[in-house]
Amino acid sequence: LTKQYQTISKMQTQHMQQQQLHHFVLVHGSCHGAWCWFKLAAKLKADGQRVTAVELGGSGIDTRRHDQVRSVSEYLEPLMSFLESVPEDEKVVLVGHSYGGIGVSLAMEKFPTKISAGIFLSAYMPRHDSPPAVLIQEYFKRLPEGFAMDCEFTFEEGPEEPPTSDLELAITLVKPSWLYPKEMESEDLLTKERYGSGKRVFIVCEGDNVVPEEIQKWMISNYEPNEVKVIEEAGHMAMFTKPQQLSQLLQEIAATYD
Repeated sequence: LTKQYQTISKMQTQHMQQQQLHHFVLVHGSCHGAWCWFKLAAKLKADGQRVTAVELGGSGIDTRRHDQVRSVSEYLEPLMSFLESVPEDEKVVLVGHSYGGIGVSLAMEKFPTKISAGIFLSAYMPRHDSPPAVLIQEYFKRLPEGFAMDCEFTFEEGPEEPPTSDLELAITLVKPSWLYPKEMESEDLLTKERYGSGKRVFIVCEGDNVVPEEIQKWMISNYEPNEVKVIEEAGHMAMFTKPQQLSQLLQEIAATYD
């Protein structure tokens, strides 16, 4: 019996080794941190996948306050530094949640040969020929009436300017975070040759009250990705509500764009 268990264990190990083909780099949204991926990371690792959950500047356990991280380059530095360290002959799968989609887009622009696919989990997905600030402004314009009743916005340049902090929701708030709208106005942040040529997959999260389905579908029609997937009844935090389903979906996507 012990020998039989050892044989099964060996087979399982060999199977896991065969599955260790992808490295998932997880990029959280505003106000969150690497901690928000803990359930998903555990599922992926259990299947033998490599996982790196990046802690962006001023987020999670980073001791800096958000007002000490005043540029998008500082905010995204942990992600960019990590990708810089990835060997040239390796590729990763980037997964961005919510505002993390901006980081994924900029990373795909900077490291196009190191990223096999960018996955946008109910995330901001800008066009390559339009400044990300346009998408941010469009998002706030399209929010349902009364949405802001449960949220708090702050403004850098007065109420006539777009909000500079992400939505602070009572349940998910950990730290305030900037949206860096001024820096996102630059016309040359994204290009067709780099970000625009990458593989993009959008995962629609049904029941999302932060990035409503109508806005998710508008982003898809505004800049059609290679593929669209759907997770039913996920809400905004699919990594909490549907970790097993999300893990399987990510692995299927990674295999497709290997």
